[in-house]
Amino acid sequence: MKVINDALVGFVKLLPRSVVHIFAKKYIAGETLEDAVRVVKELNEKGIVATMDVLGESVNTKRESEQAMKECFMVLDAINEHKLDSNLSLKPTQLGLIIDKQFCYEQISAILEKAKGYNNFVRIDMEDSSTTDATLELHSKLKKKYSNVGIVVQCYLKRAYSDVEEQNKLGTNYRLCKGIYVEPAEIAFKERQQVRNNFLKVLEIMLDDGDYVGIATHDDYLVKGAYELIKKKNISKNKYEFQMLYGVKEDLRDKIKADGHKIRIYVPFGKHWYKYSIRRLQENPQLAWYITKSIFSLN
Repeated sequence: MKVINDALVGFVKLLPRSVVHIFAKKYIAGETLEDAVRVVKELNEKGIVATMDVLGESVNTKRESEQAMKECFMVLDAINEHKLDSNLSLKPTQLGLIIDKQFCYEQISAILEKAKGYNNFVRIDMEDSSTTDATLELHSKLKKKYSNVGIVVQCYLKRAYSDVEEQNKLGTNYRLCKGIYVEPAEIAFKERQQVRNNFLKVLEIMLDDGDYVGIATHDDYLVKGAYELIKKKNISKNKYEFQMLYGVKEDLRDKIKADGHKIRIYVPFGKHWYKYSIRRLQENPQLAWYITKSIFSLN
């Protein structure tokens, strides 16, 4: 099955971007900030909160990174202006992590200062394993000065549990997810159930430590497991939320909300939608199958 799934994703990568966009647009708010504001307003009207993300990653120059910082400023301004219930997610390589660590720290510090003025929160996304150490170091340094910052933990990485043991010392605000980047078996679990087991193991240590956790999953098995941990440990509703991607399993999203849990939707937007869309396809090969089937059914 994996060979078939990989082949389907490979086929979709060969399609013109315009064709991929027809199917990918369900999972992105659009290319403009106005598009994202509209989507978040619609979510808020349903009692669902959001986090907004300007798509893009790994810039090559400080000038590009400074532009990314300005775009983050614009998102925070828009959230405040439109009174949206949303925070901001950002990628450290987009803010210069690979170029200069101190420069990246200063860039994100400026974003956190602005968010602090709006009483808002910023989530530092986790990227591939080549940047894990630098991202955790960056978060630890920022956490010493700012309380409105959090990090992401990818539980398919074998190091996730030990990373959380260290980050718990800081009173960290987490997003816990499976992880989406392709990593070698030496450092990452490859079997579905192994990843699930580690997710729940890591979630338990987060909850036991009293940290705030964004439980980010579209897996019914993990939602059920999280429900059981929350009930077993009598976790207060102000200590966790569930998180999902825009356009994915909206029936599960609505069920989680109906069950009385807070749900936050990750709302990506921007011109750099293609790489994000391909990663979504790699995570969800069923979508690649849907696209392939649709292409061959066209008259």
